[in-house]
Amino acid sequence: MTVDDTGSGAGADGRVDHPPHSASAERGDPQATEPGDDPLALRLEQLILGAERRYTPFQAARSAGVSMELASRFWRAMGFADIGQAKALTEADVLALRRLAGLVEAGLLSEAMAVQVARSTGQTTARLAEWQIDSFLEGLTEPPEPGMTRTEVTYPIVELLLPELEEFLVYVWRRQLAASAGRVVQAADDEEMVDRRLAVGFADLVGFTRLTRRMEEEELGELVEAFETTAADLVAARGGRLIKTLGDEVLYAADDAGTAADIALRLVETMSNDETMPELRVGMAFGTVTTRMGDVFGTTVNLASRLTSIAPRDAVLVDSAFAEEVIRTGDAPASEAEAAEEAVAAEKEGKEPPVYRFALQPMWQRPVRGLGVVEPWLLTRRDDGAR
Repeated sequence: MTVDDTGSGAGADGRVDHPPHSASAERGDPQATEPGDDPLALRLEQLILGAERRYTPFQAARSAGVSMELASRFWRAMGFADIGQAKALTEADVLALRRLAGLVEAGLLSEAMAVQVARSTGQTTARLAEWQIDSFLEGLTEPPEPGMTRTEVTYPIVELLLPELEEFLVYVWRRQLAASAGRVVQAADDEEMVDRRLAVGFADLVGFTRLTRRMEEEELGELVEAFETTAADLVAARGGRLIKTLGDEVLYAADDAGTAADIALRLVETMSNDETMPELRVGMAFGTVTTRMGDVFGTTVNLASRLTSIAPRDAVLVDSAFAEEVIRTGDAPASEAEAAEEAVAAEKEGKEPPVYRFALQPMWQRPVRGLGVVEPWLLTRRDDGAR
C-alpha cells in the first residue's frame, strides 16, 4: 500500500481538518496541508477539532492498530480526499479509526457495514457542514463595523457557536435514532426491517428548468429554499419522513397510504395558495421498498417517480396498489356510486353515513417506460373528509 492510498486529511469524526477547497490538497500535495499556508484556516481547524495535527495517514493507521488499506477505506467512505504524506491528522482521527476497527473485531459490525456507517455519516454531515458555512456562518460573519474584515470576526463567532451546534446536532441525531429504531422494532418480521411496505411520494415543481433561465441565481436559490422548507415542514408535521430533496423535487415516505395522501394534497393546496411558487405535481405508489443508508429504492419508488412525470398540474396521481390501500383502510370509497349507496342506506337506517377523506378517479391506462402498463388514479380530497 503506497502513501497515495491513504485516507483524507480530515477528522474521522466527520469534521474538516484541512482547508477543504485547496486544489493542491485534493491532488495529494504533501505541502498543501502543512502549517503556514493559511493561518486563519489552521486556527479554525484546531479550534473545531480541539487538537493539533500530529500524524500522517500512515502514522495514524499504525497508531490505531489498523491496516493502511482499511484506514483508506474508512477515510474515503467519509468523503475525504487523499493527502499523501501530509501530517494533517489528529488524535481524534486515530481514536475514530480504532473505534470502527474495534466494532469489526468484536463482531458487532462487518467490515462492509462499518464502511457503510462511515459513508452515511460522512455524506450526511458533509451536507450539513456545507449548509452551515455557506448559509449560516457566512451571514453571521458579515463585518459589523466598517474597516473590519471577515477574518477578524469569524474565529470568535465559531468559538461561541461550536459547543451549542454540537450539542444540538447530537440531540437531533438521538431523537431521529429513537424514532427510526421504534419503527424497526415494530416491523412484523426480520425481512420487513429491510424490505418494507411503504407509501412513497415525489413532489415536483412544474417548469423549473424554464425558471432557471429567467430568474437570477439568488432569487432562484430563495425559491428552492422556500419550497424545500415548506415541503419538509409539511411532511414532518403530518407524520411522514423526508427522504431527500433534489432542488425542484422532494421524495418522502410514510408508513401508511392515508398519511402519504394527506401530505400530497396539503403540499398541492399550500403551494397553489402561494403566488410566488410554480405549480406542483405529485406521484405516489404503495408497495415493497428497500431502504439503504436513509434512501429508498425499488420498483415502488420508480413507479412513484414515473407517475409524477405524467401527473396533471396541481394534482396527485397514485398507482393501483395505493388506491387499493386507501380503499382497504376506509380512507376512500371504491367508487362514488358506492359512497352514494352507502349514504342512502345509512339515511334509511337513521345512521351517520361513512365519512371518507379522499376520492379516487381512475385514469386511462398507459404504458410507462420500464414498468409496463399502469393504471393511474387521480387522488383528491372529499368535501366531507376531515382535514
